[in-house]
Amino acid sequence: MDMPINRFKQRLQQGETQIGLWLGLADAYCAELAANAGFDWLLIDGEHAPNDLRGLLGQLQAVAPYDSQPVIRPVIGDTALIKQVLDIGVQTLLVPMVETADQARQLVRAMRYPPLGVRGVGSALARASRWNSIPGYLDEADAQMCLLVQIENREGLENLDAIAAVEGVDGVFIGPADLSAAMGHRGNPGHPQVQAAIEDAIVRIQKAGKAAGILSADEKLARRYIELGAAFVAVGVDTTVLMRGLQGLAAKFKDTAAPAITGGVY
Repeated sequence: MDMPINRFKQRLQQGETQIGLWLGLADAYCAELAANAGFDWLLIDGEHAPNDLRGLLGQLQAVAPYDSQPVIRPVIGDTALIKQVLDIGVQTLLVPMVETADQARQLVRAMRYPPLGVRGVGSALARASRWNSIPGYLDEADAQMCLLVQIENREGLENLDAIAAVEGVDGVFIGPADLSAAMGHRGNPGHPQVQAAIEDAIVRIQKAGKAAGILSADEKLARRYIELGAAFVAVGVDTTVLMRGLQGLAAKFKDTAAPAITGGVY
């Protein structure tokens, strides 16, 4: 078997806009269903969804035959956890709550094998190397790793230019939910003050030569971010799509109004 090419990273480098979906149902069958829908990338959420390592593995295996590229968001940017997640075969990570350039540099090192980094060399046990069946895996793996860092509070915004300048950071994702809360507008990422900060951040990320990303289920806002140059944009969350669809269907046949959409960002 040849070294798997990270098509998500490849498309970022080519300047292509990629449309994604957030996965929070924490189920391989649901992940495969989403992979069949035609999105460019799928975010498997290990931060807020009830996913453990085996659950993440099952979802990676389920989406593997499809064109949709998996991205995993671990619960924290811990070096040991990153090692485990990379070993089960994901090539792209979105790490939450990155606030400083030093933190970003540590994450870069966690994504790379020695001597350039500190990723543990356990390829004989790793799905990523197909259990040492990929010739030259240890020499070629670093080039296929893609690190996306998530900026979602005031400190992260203040340090955005320094974070984006870190070599090895491939993209910067703006987390609108936590950012709006940090700016005093909890649950309202559409507030003009929050939107101004997001738009400014997208421009700054691009000036640094990095890809900008965001999640927004608001079609108008999502299209605005794409117009500004955001390169990887998630346009929905599977749990929300399912819940709203089910509520709407129930309301049609029970002759009741569908519940109003309140209190949520996505």
